[in-house]
Amino acid sequence: MNILLLGSGGREHAFAWKIASSPRCGHLYVAPGNAGTASIAENVPISVTDFEGIAVFCQEKSIDMVVVGPEEPLVKGIVDFFKNHTSVGHIPVIGPSQKGAQLEGSKDFSKKFMQRHGIPTAASQTFTKQTLEEGITYLQSQSVPIVLKADGLAAGKGVLICQSHEEAIASLKEMLLDAKFGDASSKVVIEQFLQGIELSVFVATDATSYRILPEAKDYKRIGEQDTGLNTGGMGAISPVPFADQSFLKKVEERVVIPTIKGLEQENIPYTGFLFIGLMNMNGDPYVIEYNVRMGDPETEAVLPRIKSDFVDLLFSMGTLHLDEYQLEISTETAATVVMVAGGYPGSYDKGLEISGLNEVKSLEQSIVFHSGTSEGKEGEILTNGGRVLAVTGLGNTLDQALERAYQSVNGIDWKDQYHRKDIGQDLKSYL
Repeated sequence: MNILLLGSGGREHAFAWKIASSPRCGHLYVAPGNAGTASIAENVPISVTDFEGIAVFCQEKSIDMVVVGPEEPLVKGIVDFFKNHTSVGHIPVIGPSQKGAQLEGSKDFSKKFMQRHGIPTAASQTFTKQTLEEGITYLQSQSVPIVLKADGLAAGKGVLICQSHEEAIASLKEMLLDAKFGDASSKVVIEQFLQGIELSVFVATDATSYRILPEAKDYKRIGEQDTGLNTGGMGAISPVPFADQSFLKKVEERVVIPTIKGLEQENIPYTGFLFIGLMNMNGDPYVIEYNVRMGDPETEAVLPRIKSDFVDLLFSMGTLHLDEYQLEISTETAATVVMVAGGYPGSYDKGLEISGLNEVKSLEQSIVFHSGTSEGKEGEILTNGGRVLAVTGLGNTLDQALERAYQSVNGIDWKDQYHRKDIGQDLKSYL
């Protein structure tokens, strides 16, 4: 099969790595890709939101399947665009319809969806500029800390946890009146703060059948012991020791099944991945958010644990035959450590040369996924983003996986490189 993968991050390098290992993969193209995907596939300089350009490319290269990595093209309707296009309408596109993508594209839509289908989540209400005064009254009646969420896509930055009523009211005004997150905060969801420990569960679905992929826990904050600013993710571990079979059964019964059934009842086409961000509150799952694609860096810990053919998984979703797919998961632990540019998540330099990549290639049971990289004129690998590399170690135990990940991390360097040294340490008390 000729396959086109859309995206340029660590998630997409992990997808490309997994797709390229399948005997069903003929030619793999990645648009636009990065220096990591360039080593295993052919990068093509097309933007993920240039739907017309993507369609023309699919015709030229006889593409058999399109796999969408990031959320933006999904929220902007790439699946519907293909479905309604005379020349490329037959090509399976792995991702939900524009309406399905609203589960991530609009926090208000996803909260109301959960409420309609009895899916456990934090109590919330949504407010706009016109209902600001009601929003302030509602805030004052709630206990703190309290969560404020921009309704639309805000590149992972649109969630604020406010410790006092004063802070919450000031933030609500900034979001609604000053457009703190642009159009994304023209509506704001005010939500009860859930106390517990977070994890992510990933589901593959063809709208009727589903397969639950390995779960993962990611580390959002820049500083050790989960301090400092929020980031796109500093590391991930899979499996999650506190997510035992009884907890995951509750997730399936209370969250996964009602979500899939709800989409079906509301006639919302959904073929692709669903990321469910959960809070484990005393053994009960509550949904924090849905994302309509795989997470990053969790993908870099989840995909190495899938033993069955990944192209078969994708194609069986795209052709609505997921009920025939046998998912096999490795019992190994995967530990992913993200290496970032100095200054991230604030301002940082790009174009710095990365050393040590060739040396760590030979290390056993570790994989280096590129996230923000590009190739220099002499073939050298340069930094090209805030999150630069995601390094995954595999092992029979959490300790072994971490040791292998950090062994590779310690062999790679560039000016002002930074990574957290405590990924996974908090999980050892659950083992």
